[in-house]
Amino acid sequence: MERVRTVSGKAYPWGAKNVDTDVIIPAHWLKTITRAGLGRGAFETVRAQPGNIFDDPAYAGSPILIAGDNFGCGSSREHAAWALGDLGIKAVIAPSFSDIFSGNAFKNGIVPVVLPQDAVDRLIEVARTDEITIDLETMTVTTPFQDRFTFELDPFRRQCLMEGLDEVGLTLARDTAISKYEAMLDEHRPWIAGETNASIAVEGAGRT
Repeated sequence: MERVRTVSGKAYPWGAKNVDTDVIIPAHWLKTITRAGLGRGAFETVRAQPGNIFDDPAYAGSPILIAGDNFGCGSSREHAAWALGDLGIKAVIAPSFSDIFSGNAFKNGIVPVVLPQDAVDRLIEVARTDEITIDLETMTVTTPFQDRFTFELDPFRRQCLMEGLDEVGLTLARDTAISKYEAMLDEHRPWIAGETNASIAVEGAGRT
């Protein structure tokens, strides 16, 4: 997972409320076993409408999405976060998120930024003409017009995002401690080792 310290650039000034995961990525896209290409299916039903914001050249490649309350509700599909990431979105700003979506976003390096509705409304206004910056160091969202909004993020999740650590990365970071623990088991509880268990099983089978 890439490190995320700041996300800066254009933003989709959408603001839609109660956007469920089926809107983010329709169910027929879930047959895939890879994340690559899911961006093509992101917001498929919305993009089927003429003049939609996601196909507007003015916002092409925007790394930030501004949405309304309860973003990511509905089913728990992780494909929703995959689709956003493949679309190039690195952060979503909204007044609230589904808990499961928020967790999936974090695991996939997408920053879920919770701000009050008045701050979201202001950012939607700014995003129509100017860029927005999300800074995880200062925990702020700023604009070129001196707007400065602070947000909160779980300290552990913030650290993981800033260091680029997903679940695999967290495990590898503890490789030394894990190796020491396994060595201790080999010394003090040798019967736990797979090879020993296999030998016991073979010996037991020979006695029957």
